Amino acid sequence: MSLKHQVKPTTEIPAPAPASTSTGKALAALRIAVGTLFLWAFLDKLFGFGYATQSGGAWINGGSPAKGFLGHVDVGPFQSLLRAMAGSTLVDALFMLGLAGVGIAVLLGVALRISAIAGTVMMALMWIAEWPLAQHTSAGAPSASTNPLIDYHVVYALALIVFAVALAGHTWGLGRRWADLKLVRANRWLL
Repeated sequence: MSLKHQVKPTTEIPAPAPASTSTGKALAALRIAVGTLFLWAFLDKLFGFGYATQSGGAWINGGSPAKGFLGHVDVGPFQSLLRAMAGSTLVDALFMLGLAGVGIAVLLGVALRISAIAGTVMMALMWIAEWPLAQHTSAGAPSASTNPLIDYHVVYALALIVFAVALAGHTWGLGRRWADLKLVRANRWLL
């Protein structure tokens, strides 16, 4: 075979995985819902809308976004370490960056591979903090764990992974435009 006829590596954008438009729309609806969930958590912790975070505990008012969650960890082998991290400026900043970054990217349908990794790491850390394997807290009270393995953290992580694999941002999102950027075409991990 001559050099002229050798196959060149392609940088073409792979076709989205959904087999039908209804599948693509269903994944897009789920993607938008999950992205909104992450972004809402960020906004509520930032501004204190009174849902999970009261106004006085808002980040902009000097509150600690992760302190309420980490400060009350009372199960699992890492409870002392996690409680010690509560109120840390670095932990708060990383937590908020993760919520905002994953929320915006998933909502827009861009950088879904990075979002899947970041969101899965965040969900794994939160799963560890809630330690659903425990039936009782360190004080002996029921832990309220409903399932020792699969809880909402695992479901969110799996959804993020499915969005990335299925290129779910191509439907009702900016995924195609994102994938068309020169930087993304040259660095497929940015998809």
